[in-house]
Amino acid sequence: MQQERTYTRERADRYILERKAEVRPDYRLHYHLMAEVGWMNDPNGFVQFNGEYHLFYQHYPYDSVWGPMHWGHAVSRDLFKWTYLPVALAPDTEFDRDGCFSGSAIEQDGKLVLMYTGHVMTGPDKDRDYKQSQGIAISEDGVTFTKLEDNPVIGYDEIPEGVSRKDFRDPKVFTHEGRYYVVLGSNDAKGNGLVLLYRSDDLRKWTYVNVLAASDGRFGDNWECPDLFPLGGKHVFMLSPQRMPAQGEQYRNLHSTMAVVGRFDAEQGVFHPERNEQVDHGFDFYAPQSTLDDKGRRIVIGWMDMWEADMPTQQLGHNWAGAMSLPREAVLDGDRVLYRPLPELEAYRGELEQLGVTPLTGETELDMKGDCYELEAEFAAGEAAQFGLKLRTGAADETVLGYDAASGMVFLNRDRSGMGPGGERRAAVGLAEGTLKLRVFVDKSSVEVFIGDGEQVMTARIYPQPESLGIRVFAEGTGCVLKSLRKWDIRLGE
Repeated sequence: MQQERTYTRERADRYILERKAEVRPDYRLHYHLMAEVGWMNDPNGFVQFNGEYHLFYQHYPYDSVWGPMHWGHAVSRDLFKWTYLPVALAPDTEFDRDGCFSGSAIEQDGKLVLMYTGHVMTGPDKDRDYKQSQGIAISEDGVTFTKLEDNPVIGYDEIPEGVSRKDFRDPKVFTHEGRYYVVLGSNDAKGNGLVLLYRSDDLRKWTYVNVLAASDGRFGDNWECPDLFPLGGKHVFMLSPQRMPAQGEQYRNLHSTMAVVGRFDAEQGVFHPERNEQVDHGFDFYAPQSTLDDKGRRIVIGWMDMWEADMPTQQLGHNWAGAMSLPREAVLDGDRVLYRPLPELEAYRGELEQLGVTPLTGETELDMKGDCYELEAEFAAGEAAQFGLKLRTGAADETVLGYDAASGMVFLNRDRSGMGPGGERRAAVGLAEGTLKLRVFVDKSSVEVFIGDGEQVMTARIYPQPESLGIRVFAEGTGCVLKSLRKWDIRLGE
């Protein structure tokens, strides 16, 4: 779809108002955030401000494919029921004329401040010819934002030597010991991702501190969407490495998400790593961003899709693509990060359906069905070789979530999940006294699995036929018992 070149917030808002009725609802999610119309990718500016959670997002309203980036904007009091606000940023100034790329938000003197990347094309090849710098936009009311006239605040000449002259993006701003810091994603132009650290006293004038962390050749050629936050007496450095080679069953997507637990030395501008692990072991989770809320929780949310993967809503002409994951609380347990669903979603549970102790042999169709629900299941493995659940089942569809005893892996298989890409992802899971506990969230075209106490999470987009609503349990071998199963439909209401 060809559009006139001039982008403004007003034009975007007008287009959304006029065209959102054309969005097809077939695969629209019920309790996840999506754009009203058009394309959505990275979460941006995740923050609590004046009693509400604000979530901005990379947005191209004019088509269901990536285009010159705007910032969409929504607010919520509980992170599940969202209200759309006017578009916050459009690529309408010289330093961001080809896109307002990802960034973050922070409160300063009662105002909401956005820090983001201005993207400028420097030649005909959009994948190679560009430059990037960092700018600021400020709002008194959290709705209407004004860009600084002297943007960028971190310009092209403030990129240190030995760092890519073009990949310089995704600022995540935070405070530490009374000063402002920002981490920025980049690479060394030689195939290794890295993250830069800058410091400021006022958010306007920034001083380069150091390379916070860098790949040693194993962790991807470019690092995007960095985040750095304290958790449980340590710091967590979260990042999205691109084109990272697989490590066993971890990091098997083209682009990945990683959380590194360690120690942040602010004076030297260095992060000392102790342990790293994939944030989500499924197919569709990228560019996560965190915020600290007034309950003291560190909440993480990611883009629930993946670059360069087929998206059926584009191919079907449904006029939208992209969604956010469930918000997840990050908790430090020793030297690893656990991710848990937020209890606020329990307020939207419908009537409880449940099944008591049930020995499993072969495959059993349950007297339960649906496409928007939460499921809690507990299995005693016994001597079974495999056991688990089949979701969104129908004549030709099934999404298989199971445990394989020989490998000690939970697997999520979408080879028969309907339209879209197939494949399988696996995560190593140690059974607790021979028991596996799962919390599963199904929402029209998504599945999110929380294993155990949040030790592993697996996320996938699926596109089954609308009539594929069944739920089945299965076991191969002997002695497996379904100890309990509880299901609630999720109903947000109007």
